[in-house]
Amino acid sequence: MSKQTSGDEISLKELLIIGKEWFFYLISQWKIIFLVGIIGGAVGLGMAFFSKPVYTASLSFALEDDKGGGGLSGALGLASQFGFDVGESGGGIFSGNNLIELFKSRTMVEKALLTPVTLNNKTISFAEMYIQQQNWREKWNKKIAYKDIQFLPNANRLQFSRIQDSILGNIYGAISSNGLKVFQKDKKIDIITIDIQSGDENFAKYFTEALASEVSDFYILTKSKKAQINMDILERQTDSIRRELNAAIIGVAVANDNTFGLNPALNVRRTPSYKRQVDVQANTAILTELVKQTEMAKVTLRKETPLIQVIDRPIFPLKKEKIGKLKGIIAGGIIAGILVVLVLIGRRAFNQLK
Repeated sequence: MSKQTSGDEISLKELLIIGKEWFFYLISQWKIIFLVGIIGGAVGLGMAFFSKPVYTASLSFALEDDKGGGGLSGALGLASQFGFDVGESGGGIFSGNNLIELFKSRTMVEKALLTPVTLNNKTISFAEMYIQQQNWREKWNKKIAYKDIQFLPNANRLQFSRIQDSILGNIYGAISSNGLKVFQKDKKIDIITIDIQSGDENFAKYFTEALASEVSDFYILTKSKKAQINMDILERQTDSIRRELNAAIIGVAVANDNTFGLNPALNVRRTPSYKRQVDVQANTAILTELVKQTEMAKVTLRKETPLIQVIDRPIFPLKKEKIGKLKGIIAGGIIAGILVVLVLIGRRAFNQLK
């Protein structure tokens, strides 16, 4: 036991001696470390001067998805008992994290990129705005295939060329990986926040609002689609039966006119009038039922249509992040100092191994 302790003490002494040697070696190289640190600080200061600010636009909203309860739920349940098809839809596909992922989806971002934005009395798409911001057209002028590439507002995405698909994909990749964040600050609260970062303050603000609008429209349309289809079918059927009823009423009047003053013994001549009266009664009963179902379908559509309420919109001036001069000097000096220390250690260790 004592031998092992002695060995441990010797190893610790050796380790302290080696550490002391390395320490004095780095002290002897202080001029190099100091000079490189000064250069790193100067580089950090230059970056602080020439770096562009990054703007962050934030938009938060609450989602109210009325799935029934209270009087509306009771009315729908009562209607179902009487055989009315009120067309309820489950519609949980875009709840929680699924809705957050919908904001990040390529389809939604590209739709927002192709929406119009008016700046300086000129209407362009957000994709075109992003291209101008990145000065891509200056590089494209040297390439014939890219000279006539344009992204017009509300352009048909299905008619894009391979080059346009590639460019739009690159824009989506840059936005989704670097500038787009969608999150819930608290899992217990159904408030979703969208953050978009960009070097262009106008792009950050207006694109955030455009993306929220596109997702909101798509979400509402999807959630209420089943109820909307059911209501459209009922309205078409109601209009059709109403036309048939009107035609039957006119037919009864025509048949009565044809049999006016007819000999009571010739009852067979009154058959068309009786048939038309039966049509009127049948169509009246059908129309009454369809009107009831149509009204219930309207109630269901209102129930299935969610409410997306914007709480906070991005307003000018947006939050701006930029490397400060002092921060740039300190960060540049520390990073350069660490790098030169590692290089010195590596070079000495390599020489010792040789």
